[in-house]
Amino acid sequence: MSYIDRDLLPGEHLVYRTRLYWLVFLVPVLLSIVVLLPVAWLFFDSTWRNYAWVPAAFAAALIGSAILRRQSSDFAVTDRRVIMKLGILSTRSIELLLDKIEAITVNQSLIGRLFRYGDIIVSGSGGTKEVFHRIQSPFEFRRAVQSVTTAGIGLPAGSKSKVPQSESVYQLRRPVSREQIVRDRLRQ
Repeated sequence: MSYIDRDLLPGEHLVYRTRLYWLVFLVPVLLSIVVLLPVAWLFFDSTWRNYAWVPAAFAAALIGSAILRRQSSDFAVTDRRVIMKLGILSTRSIELLLDKIEAITVNQSLIGRLFRYGDIIVSGSGGTKEVFHRIQSPFEFRRAVQSVTTAGIGLPAGSKSKVPQSESVYQLRRPVSREQIVRDRLRQ
């Protein structure tokens, strides 16, 4: 069970979830293939045969750490807040209520646009800015936050919501759109 699944409040529902982009694996895999595995092969064919496992183990540790880094990252939008968590041993987690978010900025390079990853900068009230690098599908993440806030979900207690609570539950990984809300209201 992930951090976000454990940390959901009673009655809170996930709207969108994403992770770090697979680019996290690029440097460890390239380093292993281009440098470490050939060194292990050279060790294996020489008098250093007993030490051939060292570069191979180092390559496995590099790739394993990249897997752990990606699996331990969680970025989610719920019907009440935005939750972001990175790390296993030393963790960094941010939880912002939807009504406290002033802006979400997405920065993408040309390669990021081609492969659909980028950096997210979340600006909260009070001037706090949190930057998260190499997020998978950053525009979908921003769209999910915008669709939940424009639908009136996540308003402070006592505020009049535009959408009844029963309509705020949508499928995981699918941002709420205005069209969906209108269609749901027309069905009632």
